[in-house]
Amino acid sequence: MCYAVKQLNRNYRVAKRLLDISLGSILLLISLPIILTAALAIRLETKGNPFFLQRRLGLGGKPFYIVKLRGMFIDARERFAELYDYGRHGSLNFQFHPKEDPRITRVGSFIRRTSIDELPNFLNVVLGQMTLVGPRPEVPEMLDLYGDYKAPYLSVKPGVTSVSKSSGRDSLSKRETIELDLGYLDRMGFLCDCSILWKTLKGVLLRQDVYDGRPTIELAGHEGFLKRKSTVTCAAGNQTEGGTL
Repeated sequence: MCYAVKQLNRNYRVAKRLLDISLGSILLLISLPIILTAALAIRLETKGNPFFLQRRLGLGGKPFYIVKLRGMFIDARERFAELYDYGRHGSLNFQFHPKEDPRITRVGSFIRRTSIDELPNFLNVVLGQMTLVGPRPEVPEMLDLYGDYKAPYLSVKPGVTSVSKSSGRDSLSKRETIELDLGYLDRMGFLCDCSILWKTLKGVLLRQDVYDGRPTIELAGHEGFLKRKSTVTCAAGNQTEGGTL
């Protein structure tokens, strides 16, 4: 299904595309050694293609395949099918990226925490399927939950980064993410895009509000000591009352 496309000022549209081609190409070339190194690490840890192609919705609802580095097990969709049933949420009041995700590999945790997994997105930008700044491209399966947000969300080209990615990121609910990114539609402009790019860079370097999906194994300091002590005490009590659990 096709959706109406937002009409942008010609000068802004041309400037935005020129920025996408020039800066997108530079960033893709600069990040190429990092991408290849990460791809090798992924391949050494798990079998399968280290690159991940996923069908997303672009401008006007036109589908395309986004390029990412694979941070999950190659058979994650089969092993954790319930996590791909987005309809189970019933609304948009949930976090798309949970703090702990059993699908994430060790290397995947690192490349998500550092945003390395999204560096191949610059190829989509150069190809014109994405832009540097715009709402993140959505998976088709999620669109049924969008309701009235659907048409405006698909009225502009999806981006590598967005308002939500530079302010709140994974700590936001899906609804908060969408509403922030739709707010961008009312103030789109070259200076606004540059501001979002700058905030994104700071957020990536400081690793703000990003969940890597890996469980916390150990608690630090005194809290961790008390937790371990409590566990030992409980285990001893269980053995006394009737054997080891």
